[in-house]
Order: sequence, then structure tokens, then C-alpha cells
Amino acid sequence: MTLWFNQDMLRFLSRPYLLLVSLSLILAQACSPQATPTSFRPPTQVLPTQIIPTDTAIPVIFTAIPTATLTPTLTGPCTSNLTFIEDITIPDDTTVVAGVAMDKQWLVSNSGTCNWDSSYRLKWIGGETFGVSNELPLFPARAGTQAMLQIVFTAPTVAGTFESAWQAYGPDGIAFGDPVFLRINISP
Repeated sequence: MTLWFNQDMLRFLSRPYLLLVSLSLILAQACSPQATPTSFRPPTQVLPTQIIPTDTAIPVIFTAIPTATLTPTLTGPCTSNLTFIEDITIPDDTTVVAGVAMDKQWLVSNSGTCNWDSSYRLKWIGGETFGVSNELPLFPARAGTQAMLQIVFTAPTVAGTFESAWQAYGPDGIAFGDPVFLRINISP
């Protein structure tokens, strides 16, 4: 570092305290480490985001909250079916007192894809009616569920073995599924 002094500067510097201050400033500047120059970096160019249209559908995923089990609605015709599971009351060949009321119950499954509603019927197809109408409403049941069929019969007043057979019918009048039976013995 080169210093150039003129006449006025020398007069100024001749004053002792000013000389001391000026020299200390010059020395401080001369002795301090020189800053390393920062190299120039041009700013990074940010390209605009492009959205490219596409015909591909983006899948959307929903997380379902567990609720009651729902039966899917089917399009088109459904099929009616009834599967016998077991006798709940009055097993076959039970001995019954003549003339008593008999509460017969069967456990069945609606094994078809149609829900049974008020248009479904249970019809007598053979044996004795035991004092019951020939046609009764079929217990409503959703497809894939179990149902209990119940008929209250009146036992015959004479001794012997008696049967009654019943069949499910759809709204179209067509029989479907397993028939259900009652077979009893009346003691003398």
C-alpha cells in the first residue's frame, strides 16, 4: 500500500495526537487480513412447472370406516334359493299329544342373491295342513343371511304318523330351494 501525502496532510499529521490516531488507523488497515474475494455465481434458473395433460385416470384411494356389513346391490335379475340348515323345534318323529298346538321352527339360509320381501311365500306342497292356510308369507331375509321359519300347527286328534311339507315361492310364482318338513307321531 502506497501513501501519498501533500502539504496540508503533513501539517495535520504534525499534531501528535492526530498523528498517533492516523497511524494506528493506517496500520490497522494494512495489518488486517485481506478478505478473500467471493467468486460470482449466477442465480440458478428455476424452470416453470409444466402440467402435461394425460388420458390416464389417477386412482383415488379412500379408507373406509368399518360399519355394519352391507349387501351389495346387484344389477340385473337375481336368483332365489333357500337352504335348510336344521330343525329348531319338534325334530322329526317326535311324539305329540293329540289336539295340542305345535310351534314348529326351521333354521334356513337365504342362499340366493334376492332379498326375500313380502312378495315371497311359503306354500303347502304335501301331507297334512294341520289346520293352517295353504299359503303363508315367507319370513323376510336379506340374501346371504339366515332366517327362522315358523308355523304354529294343531296336532291331529287321531293316532298315527303325520307329515306336512312346505316350499318357498318367489314373486314370479316359481318354487325354489329346499322344502321344509314336519313329521310327528300322535300316541293313542
